[in-house]
Amino acid sequence: MNTLLETIPHLADVSILLAALIGVTCGILGGALPGISPSITMALLLPFTYAMPPVAALVMLASTYIGAEYGGSVPAILIRTPGTNSAAATVLDGFAMNQQGKAGLALGISLYSGFLGSIFGLILLMTLSGPLAGLALAFTPPAYFALGLLGLSVIATLAGDSMIKGLIAAVFGLMIATIGTDPVTGSNRFTFGNSDLLSGIEPVLVMVGLFAMSELLVQAGDRQGAERIASRPRIEFPGRALARRLIKPQAIGGGIGAFEGVMPGAGGTIAAFMSYNEARRWSKHKDEFGKGSPEGIAAPETANNTVAETALVPLLSFGIPGSNSTAILLGGFLIHGLQPGPMLFQKSADVIHGLYAGMFVAILGMVVVGMTILPLCVWMVNRPRAYLNAFILALILSGIYTIHQGLTDVALMLGAGAVGFFMRFLRFPFLPTVLGLVLGFLVESSFRRSLVLSGDDYSIFVGDWISIILLSLAALFILGSVIRRTLALFRPETAADAGSLKG
Repeated sequence: MNTLLETIPHLADVSILLAALIGVTCGILGGALPGISPSITMALLLPFTYAMPPVAALVMLASTYIGAEYGGSVPAILIRTPGTNSAAATVLDGFAMNQQGKAGLALGISLYSGFLGSIFGLILLMTLSGPLAGLALAFTPPAYFALGLLGLSVIATLAGDSMIKGLIAAVFGLMIATIGTDPVTGSNRFTFGNSDLLSGIEPVLVMVGLFAMSELLVQAGDRQGAERIASRPRIEFPGRALARRLIKPQAIGGGIGAFEGVMPGAGGTIAAFMSYNEARRWSKHKDEFGKGSPEGIAAPETANNTVAETALVPLLSFGIPGSNSTAILLGGFLIHGLQPGPMLFQKSADVIHGLYAGMFVAILGMVVVGMTILPLCVWMVNRPRAYLNAFILALILSGIYTIHQGLTDVALMLGAGAVGFFMRFLRFPFLPTVLGLVLGFLVESSFRRSLVLSGDDYSIFVGDWISIILLSLAALFILGSVIRRTLALFRPETAADAGSLKG
């Protein structure tokens, strides 16, 4: 309560209000541009914060992070291109709703869920920083390995009709994750003498190629043109009945986002995929997932927007940045002579309270800015397909090129697009590949560091309660999926389908 009372006066600070609005606007635009991640957007704004007051500078950077996490869902829904890594889980149902002429509703659900997730995350940040940060410090390399396996266990659900194809797609993603520098020895792996590959392949390159570029290739080969119902150029928020239906997936997304956010290195991507998986598991409308389910948008969007706030818990409490975005925010602290950690709450409490106030303004600004620019986005998507595809291609190429200002990224994205085209033709799912790519480094590095610490003693993976719990959950998820698929083989409609195929 004291924290809230000391935060309220900062809401009247004009510099904080302006910094929050500018930051969230830049974040939404940056997140909506393919290839421009939240960390890149924050890095672009960092030089402008040198001459700003410390509180306003930090508010601008944090607000940019909040806006970018939401902005990534805009291209995911409209053009099947996740603007950020964490928006990849939104693509399936978001783009499917767009194809049904419900782009306005899909964007409204995303904005509504993002707002709720952000508010929930901010409340946790303000009230539970100490306990949650203590949980983050309890994570060891074996626990992070178990966390990665828990994320990979979601593949059992995302595999689609064929578990074999899902596993092949996941292994392909894990193979891509091994490209670059070895996390333990520092040696080069599969770089073929190309220095641009030393840092590995950015997940956004593969995701944009798989989802967006392959879609353009499919449409280029479709002379008839797939029918798409034009969406009305306005945002539609869910009605009372739909809002009640979304409570469960939003609660799931908020809970998982809170847990994942305080774990350095976990981030919004794992939270979004796990939330999507659990929302589907507990939904009464499982068959709608992947075909335009509102719950398939609400759960991951609530999760990754919750992470945008809770990720600041280990940063503020212990000075531990858990992602690229929070690392840049840490740089903002250091630029202004502030050292995040326990003493920050005592020596510079006004800075913390001003930051909380600015983040609250940014969350409100996210709704206002979103409602202002999203109708224009919907209008653009309704333009003739030839013009729209040309614009999307130009947007993708320019966005990818700006990541490192090199043609290697463009070539990798185009290669991923070609692979995605053939994966579509052979009916391989994309999401297991993305999940394997995103989690591959976390799983491998944590596994090998654990063995280094234990002297190759594998019992270290069941040596603490966090690892045991996470490994048990992963086993339960996989076992549950196997049992569900086995039971499906004996359902009457499945048997009838099988009989008709044989006939």
